[in-house]
Amino acid sequence: MLIDSHCHFDFPPFSDDPAHYLELARRAGVGVIVIPSVGERNWALVEQLSLQYPNLYYALGLHPFFSHEHSDTAISNLASRLSAISEGDEKKKCVAVGECGLDFAIADVNKELQIELLKEQVVLANCMGLPVILHCRKAFSELMVVLRQNPPILGGVYHGFSGSTQQAKQLIDLGIKIGVGGTITYGRANKTRHTIASLPLAELMLETDAPDMPVAGFQGEPNRPDRLCNILRVLAEIRVESERQIEEVTTLTTAELFHIAL
Repeated sequence: MLIDSHCHFDFPPFSDDPAHYLELARRAGVGVIVIPSVGERNWALVEQLSLQYPNLYYALGLHPFFSHEHSDTAISNLASRLSAISEGDEKKKCVAVGECGLDFAIADVNKELQIELLKEQVVLANCMGLPVILHCRKAFSELMVVLRQNPPILGGVYHGFSGSTQQAKQLIDLGIKIGVGGTITYGRANKTRHTIASLPLAELMLETDAPDMPVAGFQGEPNRPDRLCNILRVLAEIRVESERQIEEVTTLTTAELFHIAL
């Protein structure tokens, strides 16, 4: 069984017919999907989906790309929501804080606000006993400063990794797993492919980031969780392990990080 550790399953086209896309994923061998949220506007939706479908899990957080949307009380609202969940039946379905991080690639970026929101979310994750799901664009050094000053006690995953071996090792040293997505399916992504091929298999987690980050051959189409098998196939091509070995290890790693019972 494969786990898609990062899929925005509350977005279109999945929101139009969740059961259909879950069946496509099941047929492809994807048995569990983790849905990160982007902000207050979709917390309720990811919760609802995960409670409706047994093989869906979710994370609550404040995505840096949408920093301009987050209210002044967003952190306190997040703390209240997580506290309420920790006391209810939903506890096992909320598996992380995220998607949080830094995104300095956007126009008119407010770096100070993003850094403060990330710090507060890591502290909150530590208080609640949860790992973090990290997003980062053009802000790796700043991200590492925050993480070293506020180490995620329960670890986390850097999703959609496309950096160097040195960067990956810095993350791993802090207990952060490396999210492997559609980037490796493109032959031109030599640096990322080399890095992913050289890292310990136990530090890797598979993801689609669907409906974003399409795999090779499906450019221009919404990505889907069933295409996680394409990523698995390419990963086996660039590494020494078989598809079966990679499936077993990455599934176990993801399940352990998010405390998902297999």
